[in-house]
Order: sequence, then structure tokens, then C-alpha cells
Amino acid sequence: MMEGKQPWLTIAGIGEDGWEGLNLEAKRAVESADLLYGGARHLAHVPIGNATRIMWPSPMSSAVQEILTKHRGQRRVSVLASGDPMLYGVGVTLTRELSPAEFRVIPQVSAFSLACARMGWAIAETTLVSLVNRPIEQLHRYLYQGQQVVIYSEDGATPGTVAQMLTDHGYGSSRLNVFENLGGSSEKCSEEEVARSWQTERCSDLNLIALVCVADAGLEHLSLVPGLPEDAFETDGQLTKREIRAVTLARLAPLPGQQLWDVGAGTGTIGIEWMRSHTSCSCIAFEEREDRVNRILTNAKRLGVPAMKVVIGTAPATFKGLTAPDAIFIGGGLMTEHMFEECWDRLVSGGRLVANAVTVESEANLAARHKQYGGELVRMLIARAEPIGGALGWRYLMPITQWAVVKP
Repeated sequence: MMEGKQPWLTIAGIGEDGWEGLNLEAKRAVESADLLYGGARHLAHVPIGNATRIMWPSPMSSAVQEILTKHRGQRRVSVLASGDPMLYGVGVTLTRELSPAEFRVIPQVSAFSLACARMGWAIAETTLVSLVNRPIEQLHRYLYQGQQVVIYSEDGATPGTVAQMLTDHGYGSSRLNVFENLGGSSEKCSEEEVARSWQTERCSDLNLIALVCVADAGLEHLSLVPGLPEDAFETDGQLTKREIRAVTLARLAPLPGQQLWDVGAGTGTIGIEWMRSHTSCSCIAFEEREDRVNRILTNAKRLGVPAMKVVIGTAPATFKGLTAPDAIFIGGGLMTEHMFEECWDRLVSGGRLVANAVTVESEANLAARHKQYGGELVRMLIARAEPIGGALGWRYLMPITQWAVVKP
């Protein structure tokens, strides 16, 4: 058993300059550890000492669990991580459920900071995206004219894959610099290249990409503000129209870190736009038709939110075992027995529920709920100008009745 109140866990960042780049505190943590965890590359950087060396398995989850249970407070554990352990690093995973008194983090300069320094980019004006064990489709959310993006690569093939994706989606004119072994003696930076002209099949596995987004002529940009045009989605026609969608998202009021349940998701428009509002927002979409489930997943990838989850089956039976959401949108199945009650019971206190109705029967259902629970009841009638002969006339969409309520 460890004595005193010294942290039992130290997480030290290490760069490509290895042992010489560590400060005295980090070196002492490595030398005094009972157990030393790290990747093969990290462990090779430090001299052999008394600590038992443990290389991360793949996946790392079993070793992380061992540290947090078997060794917690019992052994002096040091962990080596790339650069800043709290920036897409193992430090985030290890410290999430620990008290600050149990650990110390000794960061190094991150690869992100080094890349910005090499490029002369302001860190506060640069977006960081990690593709390490993450889907490449998330990049779609960050592609805007003039955007500066640093991308952590999965492996040596990532730069070519990114260049191809940019070319295929209207950003073939974007400029790429690839840094290999950044911060080490073998550091190398490629000559700046245009995405559509990228020819290198493989770089060093340890690389990152500095990207300046340049849109091809005529490309339609998609805002992060809710209300994307209907043709941004692949659909069978079952989707919330953009004007109604913008109002609905305003009522749902997404906040960072919150989760939405999109019940009767159809095309997935509400959940997708909820997740696009902030990178930490999440959504579970419920849909009973398999063809629509596939379409939702396709749309989520195309619009930069591939982490969206879809549950196939008939709600509310499919709600079982899920964590309570911060907001619920009922876009379909409102008349299903016990649907509202099940949604209301699972919604967190202070959570928002929004339901849209298009039929007389479902409208009457909302009016009854409004009388019992309060909230706001509105009716929306949207007309779009369309050609009639050589002039324009108003064509009305189906009226929508919307009920929005906050759970006490």
C-alpha cells in the first residue's frame, strides 16, 4: 500500500525528442514507478529502470481497466503518452473517474501546437480533428472555405485517403502539408500540395496533416445553423421540411454535451442537425423501417456526424436500458399507445420535449397534452413561392402543430 497523499498515477507526455525532452519531474516519475505503461515507441525512448514495463495491448481498454481497479492506490503507476496526454490522449480516459488528488499530468508540447508553430497558424483559429480510431466522415463538418485544420492521421495511408475525400466532395483545391515524425530528429515536412494532385501512396505512420480548405468553384456550402436544404439529405420523402426543422431545433435548444432522442426519425434530419450544432452533442434515432435506418446512417456520414446511433424497432419498446436523454423529439408514432408517457418518464428533469403533428387526430392529442402539462402550442403554416405559368404563386405546405414543453 502506498503511504501519504502523493498521487499514485502519473501521466507524462513524451515527444519525438524522447528522454532528453522530458523535464526533471517527468524523469523522476518514470524512474520511481513500480509499473510503467506506454506504447512500444514511447517505452523505447526511456532508459531501463526498476519499473515493470507494460506495453499497451490492442485494444487498450483491458490495461486501462487494470490500472483503475487492480493498481489504484496500490502501486506507483506511470504512463507515457504522446505530447499532451489531455489532448486526444490516454490521459482523458484515465482521469475521467479519478479525483485530482490521485493523479498528476505532466504535458509536453502537443503535435497540434508544433504543427501550428511550423505553419504560423494561431492555435485559437485552427481546428483539430483526430482520425485515430475515428471515422473519416467526421471531417465533413469542418470543411469550409479558408478553414485551417490540423488532422491527426490514423496511419501512413491517411493523407492519401483525406486527399481523395476532399477531391470527391468539392474541396480538391485544398492545400495540404504533411508532417512526419514531428518534433524528432527525423522530422520531415512534405512540399505543399493540392488535394487533387496528391500522389504519395504512403507516408510515415507517425504523421499529421495541416489542411487549408479551398472549395471548388460552384460548391454549395452547408451552414451549421439548423435548416439545411432538403436536397442535402437522401430521403424517401419522409423528412421535416427545412423551415419547420429550424423552428423545431430552436425549441429543442441543443446545448454542448447533451443527448437527443429522435423518435420516428424518418430521414434523420432532426437528429443530424442537433449533432451538427456542437461536436459534443449526441443523438439516438429510433426508426422501425430498415430501409430508413440505412438512409439515416448514410445521411449522418455525409453530413459529418457518423457517431449518430440508430435503434431499429418499434418505440417505445426500444427505449429499454438506455440512458435518459436531455431532449426528445417525437416526429412519428405520436398516436402509438403509451408513446408520450414513456418519453416523458425517461426525459431528465429540466429536459425539453417537442412533438410535431400533421393529422387532426394527432393535433387533438397535442392539445390534450398541452392542457394537462402546459408548455407552448403553436401552429405553423409555410408557403413557398413557385412558378404558375409566367408568374409566381404561393404553394402551402401541410400545416404543422407543434407542442414544446419542459419537464419540471
